[in-house]
Amino acid sequence: MQEKYSSALRPEIDTKPRLLLVDDDPLIVDSLSLVLQEDFDVLTAETRKQANSLLQSLDDIPFLALIDLGLPPKPHSPVEGFALVNDLVGLNTHMKILVLSGQNEESNIRHALTLGAVDFIPKPCDTSLLRTRLQHQLMMLEAERMQEDVTGDGEKLLGESPAIQTLRSLIQQFAETPFPVLIEGESGSGKELVAENLHRQSKRAGAAFMTLNCAAFSKELLEAQLFGHSKGAFTGAESNKAGFFEEASEGSLFLDEIGELPIALQAKLLRVLENGEYYRLGETRARRSNARIIAATNRNLKESVRRGEFREDLYHRLSVLTINVPPLHERGDDVFRLLDHFTNVYSTSSRPFRLTDEAKDLLSRYSFPGNIRELRNIVIRLGAKYPGKEVGIEELNAELEQLPPAPEEKQDINRGDKVRQDLLSNSFNLDETLQEWERHYINTALELSAGNLSKAARLLGVNRTTLYSRIEKFSGGDGE
Repeated sequence: MQEKYSSALRPEIDTKPRLLLVDDDPLIVDSLSLVLQEDFDVLTAETRKQANSLLQSLDDIPFLALIDLGLPPKPHSPVEGFALVNDLVGLNTHMKILVLSGQNEESNIRHALTLGAVDFIPKPCDTSLLRTRLQHQLMMLEAERMQEDVTGDGEKLLGESPAIQTLRSLIQQFAETPFPVLIEGESGSGKELVAENLHRQSKRAGAAFMTLNCAAFSKELLEAQLFGHSKGAFTGAESNKAGFFEEASEGSLFLDEIGELPIALQAKLLRVLENGEYYRLGETRARRSNARIIAATNRNLKESVRRGEFREDLYHRLSVLTINVPPLHERGDDVFRLLDHFTNVYSTSSRPFRLTDEAKDLLSRYSFPGNIRELRNIVIRLGAKYPGKEVGIEELNAELEQLPPAPEEKQDINRGDKVRQDLLSNSFNLDETLQEWERHYINTALELSAGNLSKAARLLGVNRTTLYSRIEKFSGGDGE
């Protein structure tokens, strides 16, 4: 795989690994930087915006991040922290994100882990423990690197369920066609892996495979990344630079989160799709691209077209061929095939953990809102906590996010019985239960919209002011 961030799995032996530290408390930033600088090249930021700007200026982003949840402009709310986790996962799916926060309510811990964080460390934290947790994640990165070396081409598309067999068939069918492919599916379901398989099974396999996340850059930087720029085209453009279309050449260009592409750039992408022409920023000479476009989205682009947020003509160009990647909870026993795979890759003990039959049954009924990425991180955490031990329902449940009840056919008891059981428990509180459901839907909407309040409000069917007041209600107190 050739992409901007692939080197994150291959740090230079003679250099310190980079660590991104994001916290709005200068005292914490200074003290942790001092403590960790012996082992890490520490890069710091105080806000989500600063962190994104910093990362966008780097050729190779850090593969470790240590972030607070309570970030400005609302340091008593975890919203910005959750959005930053989303940003970092979008920039580099291999990045190991550790949350260091005083907002360590159980719901925040579970949700951060579901979004893609690999660890949650409450404040205040013992520095020796922090070092140990960071070193453990370096070991996980090394395990991934070794697995990539063994397979030669990254992760395989694992599974034998009908859903995965259908997916493999579509990949094989579409691999050799010259047309764009639109890959749809939930976050963490493996859309990039599908794109890599489309590339590897095509005649373009010997050429470059480039990946660009459209949600990870501002409009100006995204345009420069896509099309390149000439010297002096904008402030900071000190030399001519080729864009991803040029770098991809005769290969494949994977545009992740295509639904986040700004309207102004959608017209320029449409031109490339129609006649292969594009312009570097600051140039008037047309260039041509022969790269095949593979796009992916976790949004409903048809709905985006109806709302005027996505060009209809571009949608039809991109969706000539469409692949829907099934969520993990629709893949049946593939959950356990992936569990075994991740256990083998990430086990730090000669005797990995074992699930009891009851824990396996719980896992088979879990909805996996974070999909394969969430399962991988669950395996990593269980392996670190219980090497060589048996993991039961209690230990497994501690790693899962609390969600609304699964469909009735997947429950041991029907919904009516569950309600009766709750009411007779002597500990039921209607207000707390309704607040937990409301909190979950708001957090999920914010996740899907990467922290954009207007988009989240539309998903929830409320206005922006109402959503803001609900968030304020949940984020009362000092939180840190």
